[in-house]
Amino acid sequence: MGSSNPPAAVVFDLGNVLIDWDPFPAIAAGVGPEEARRFLEAEDFDFMAWNHGPDSGDTWAAAEDAVRRNHPHWADHALAYRAHFLESLLGEVPGTGDVVRDLHAAGVRLFALTNWSHELYPHAPENFEVLGLFEDVVVSGTEKVAKPDPRVFAVLAERSGLPLEQLVFVDDKQANVDAAAALGMQAVLFTDAAALRTELRSRGLPV
Repeated sequence: MGSSNPPAAVVFDLGNVLIDWDPFPAIAAGVGPEEARRFLEAEDFDFMAWNHGPDSGDTWAAAEDAVRRNHPHWADHALAYRAHFLESLLGEVPGTGDVVRDLHAAGVRLFALTNWSHELYPHAPENFEVLGLFEDVVVSGTEKVAKPDPRVFAVLAERSGLPLEQLVFVDDKQANVDAAAALGMQAVLFTDAAALRTELRSRGLPV
């Protein structure tokens, strides 16, 4: 898309696009690094799939109860994640916050669409001032539907008041990028801030 007709807004994923997230330090804070590593590499427990439950609207109490019932040997490890959640937020991903700040300074509308649990999301705006530059943040756990489900993109369209075709979407997961592209969005797979600047500039955005 040329600079004569740039996108109407940019939509950012948060985890590992803007905010550096790693569950390992949080779990290690509760059970130690060796046990945390065993847990995250376990063949009988899929942490990311389990985490997707609260991201999709389940309560953490229900998610943790399920571990106690079905994987009691991992219960302490799983409970350590929520108990020490702030340890998983490592700072801004290098350079991306500056991209957001530059877009905001240039008057570009900004939104976020994040897979994040309703209960834990409040830690993000409390600790990352850059989130205050977003016009709105769609939180999957609050909406009870997570990427790559097309329904959460429909929520984004409604909340932004813009057709998806006029939005650039930035995410680090290929499945989410593919889902966005299938809905007509200009979808960008995030690798690093420098490459993102190039992608956005090629679409006529002042960054």
